[in-house]
Parts: sequence; C-alpha cells; structure tokens
Amino acid sequence: MIKSMTAFARCTETTPTKNITVELKSVNNRYLDCTVKISRVFSFLEDKVRRYVSECGISRGKLDVYIGVEVTEDTGTLVDIDSAYAESYINALKALRDKFSLKDDISTMTVAQNREIFTVVKKEEDMEAAWLEIKPILDQAIAEFIKVREAEGEKLKADILDKLAKIESLKKTIEAYSETDVKNYRERFENKLRQAIADSGVELNESLILTECAIYADRVAVDEEMVRLNCHFDSFRKIFEESTPIGRKIDFLLQEINREINTTGSKCNNADIAAVVVEVKSELEKIREQIQNLE
Repeated sequence: MIKSMTAFARCTETTPTKNITVELKSVNNRYLDCTVKISRVFSFLEDKVRRYVSECGISRGKLDVYIGVEVTEDTGTLVDIDSAYAESYINALKALRDKFSLKDDISTMTVAQNREIFTVVKKEEDMEAAWLEIKPILDQAIAEFIKVREAEGEKLKADILDKLAKIESLKKTIEAYSETDVKNYRERFENKLRQAIADSGVELNESLILTECAIYADRVAVDEEMVRLNCHFDSFRKIFEESTPIGRKIDFLLQEINREINTTGSKCNNADIAAVVVEVKSELEKIREQIQNLE
C-alpha cells in the first residue's frame, strides 16, 4: 500500500485513573525522525514509544508523537511539609516585618506561595503497568494515522500514474518525430555527400556512401533511448505494487528516466522534438515533487 508521509491522528481515552490523549503528526523527511513528548511523570516511556512506532511500520517522515496523561484519581502521591524550612521561612518573614515596620499580613496562603515548604513523595510508577495503559490508545492513534497516510498515498499514486501516462504519450510523439527526422537527415546527408563527391571528380562508391549515411543517421536516432524508457516505465509501475516504502526507489528511477530524456534532447536537432522533450521534463519534475510526499 502506497503511503504519504504527511498525516495527523488523535485519540483520547479515559481509564479508571487517567485521561490519556495521543496525537501523531508528520511531515516529509528523508528518514524517520521521531520526537516523543509525554507527560513528565511518564517520561521513562519515551524510548519505548519511539521504538514501538517504528515497529508498527512507520519508516519515513518527521514524526511528532504527543502523549498527554491527566491523572484523575489519587495514585499514592503524598504532599508533606518541610517543618524546619517552614519555621525558618516564617521567622524570616517576621524579622522582615519588624525591621521595616511592615503591615503584618503573614497568612497560610502567603506562606504557601513558597513551594519549597512542601515535599512531594510520588509513588514509583510501574513501567509495564503504565505502558499497558497507554499502549491501547497509542495503537488506536497509529492505526488511524496509517489509514490517513494510505488514503493520501492512493491519491498521490493516481496523480503520479496519470503524469506517467502523459509522459508515455509524449514518448510516442518523440518516436514519430524521430522516425521522420532520421529519414530526412539521411536523405539530406546522402545528397550532400553525393554532390561533394561529384564536384571533386572522385568515383562514387555506393557501399561507402550507404555506410557513412547509416553512421551519421544513427547519431540522431533515439531507438535505444526509447527502448530503455519503456523498461523504466514498466519498472515504475511494478514499484507501485510493492508493499515496502517506495519513495527512494521512485526517486532513483526518475533520475534514470531523466537521463534518457536528456540524451534524446541532445541527439535530436529538431525543434519539434526539443519542445516535446521540454514538456516531458516538466512532467518529470511534477512527479519528483509529488514523490517527496511518499514514504
């Protein structure tokens, strides 16, 4: 299945103790560049999430994974007071009040603004238990994410194959022009060669003339390039039937197609063929832009 590298998915689920939200979004990138952002208390799962995403078949793209965990029920976190620090802090406030004759507004809430007074003792999280809570939601998000990628990939495939069909049609036009061009070139060359030999008074050698005409005509013939293009077009369509990521393969094949088109353009001294070659290269560039979105 052809996949795009651009997609977004979001899933939210509520467990007995948590609200969990998972978001995945990606843009184009040559390789897989996965960034995981997760609630600090579960940061120990970052590497596990990164590996798991790769194992699920996401192989290219700049991927951002966000996992938000909101705890809705007490899970054993205790908040205590650092009594020694609190006493020292309150005495310092009183000294500040007395020394500068300040209004006495020392209260529980003003003292509580100093977070250093409190100590938080968190229950040690069980990595496996936390993973088992998060994984089902992550699986849902990944499934939706891949579904979006596949849908977009099918649209890209259809567009690229339409452009390939246009290039194949243009190739046939080049072949028709080339056949006429080679014939005319050979006739012109033969006439000039015969005239030059006649003017010089040298005896005509029909075999030599035909050989020379064939050699020069071959220089503008593009039969070999057209045959190789047919092979490349067949390979192009076969690659689209593969189940593995194809972006890089298509990119390489486009380089080969472009090379044959460039050779065709350099061989032919014909304005009509040159115009078609330019049109083919324009379509190839459009395909190249599209495949940058393929995984």
